[in-house]
Amino acid sequence: MQVFKLCLKILKKNILTLLIYVIVFLGVAAIMASSSASEQVKDASFKQSKANIALLCEENTPLTAGLKQELAKIAHFVELSDKTEALQDALYFRTVSYILRIPKGFSEKIMNGEQIQLQKTVIPNSFSNAYIDLTIDQYLNSARLYVEQIEDISQESLVQYLKQDLAANTAIELKINEKQAAHQSISNYFFNYLAFSILSILILGLSTLMLVFNNQDLQRRNACAPLSTTNFNRQFVLAVLVFTVLSWLIMAVLCLSFTLKYGININTLYLLLNSLVFATCAASIGYLIGNLVKSPNAIPAISNVITLGLSFISGVFVPIELLGSTVLKCASFTPTYWFVIANNHIASLTNFNYTNLQPVLASMLIQIGFAIAFFAAALVLGKHRRLQ
Repeated sequence: MQVFKLCLKILKKNILTLLIYVIVFLGVAAIMASSSASEQVKDASFKQSKANIALLCEENTPLTAGLKQELAKIAHFVELSDKTEALQDALYFRTVSYILRIPKGFSEKIMNGEQIQLQKTVIPNSFSNAYIDLTIDQYLNSARLYVEQIEDISQESLVQYLKQDLAANTAIELKINEKQAAHQSISNYFFNYLAFSILSILILGLSTLMLVFNNQDLQRRNACAPLSTTNFNRQFVLAVLVFTVLSWLIMAVLCLSFTLKYGININTLYLLLNSLVFATCAASIGYLIGNLVKSPNAIPAISNVITLGLSFISGVFVPIELLGSTVLKCASFTPTYWFVIANNHIASLTNFNYTNLQPVLASMLIQIGFAIAFFAAALVLGKHRRLQ
């Protein structure tokens, strides 16, 4: 096992450099994951907020008073001057998001069953405005139904009917398992950040290893040694596998140590499996780079460019939701992107049937495809290098 022991000695010599990325992982992941996860859990509960609305009413009747009373359930009324400049400024500075004008003759037309279009000025794409539109439409449509069905109904009676009907609400209770939500969110962040460290460690370690064994003088000495090529390759592959699995195991244990207080569930097991698949892919990248570099000084530079670049465009450091479509298209050609996609999907799963797991398994297969492609390219480059 001379080759295997030599590989371990080379890796041991660079242990301090590799530990730097473990420390970086612990620091960054602990800070970012804990803060981001706490915000997600806090925001998980739903509470409807009231929009600011300006109501410009040109008549004062029981019907308009009833409409205002209904709108008060979902909106805050802001007093504004009925001047074009003042109204435009209020919308521009977001003092209000909705300006509603009730014209003179509104109540009379409603009581006669006529159609009437209220004038509104709104901030575009404001979701809170949809609740206001829905309340207004519901109030007016219900009023028309009563006018059509009950002859000579007074405004006061109509408002009372509408008040009783619109007071009926369905109670909605959103139950959230905060412990489980925190566990899945924190685990998701930790395993996403694991991509940066495991990629850095494996690229540095395996590139250094390949650089040593690709030395021409060493290759000639090995060719003269009483050790068959098959035995040499077997020991070398074993050393690479041990280093890859050991690196993954250390990072996985660190991830679990921070989330162990929440327990281990099925999501965690799939996150571990996905990280192992990515570690295999990272090892193939390190193997490929080791066949490309010719100087030990170039390895840290190449490693930093690749790991930081992939981490920034693939959703490790910046959430995928905040990245542009062009960036995501480019990132889809990298294994880190599919690693993060699988992690995010795993963290959101509650039912682990085949249909729900299909996107996760597809992402893992894509990572394996990348690993095979990188490994094949490394073999071609290695053979070309030996023939030179």
